Amino acid sequence: MTPNGVIVAAALLLFVAVGAGAFGAHALRGMLAPELFAAFQTGVQYHFVHAIGALLVAILWLHWPQASALAIVCALLIAGIVLFSGSLYALAITGIRGFGAVTPFGGVAWLAAWLVLAYAAWRGQT
Repeated sequence: MTPNGVIVAAALLLFVAVGAGAFGAHALRGMLAPELFAAFQTGVQYHFVHAIGALLVAILWLHWPQASALAIVCALLIAGIVLFSGSLYALAITGIRGFGAVTPFGGVAWLAAWLVLAYAAWRGQT
């Protein structure tokens, strides 16, 4: 993983977030039960926030290429999007509640990402 690779991934993830938001607003509204629609919207919201976060961390990484912790942060942010938002999208579209069991793993990945970033900054490793 390189900073430029993360920027590409973040841009593509933001593209997907826009598409998912539009799909939810136009194709799923009225088709899903309110709680499933809310789950889908939550997935989109957190998808956007953490894709922007990955983009910003990758930009930091360009400025501090020696900060290897930033690679870990980016990987955790991207993994969180796949696990958290992906599982909520799957849950909402299929109605299979088992996908909800994956969601917390994405949340833990995001928590870990932000803690690694804070720790690296605190230690002066950014």
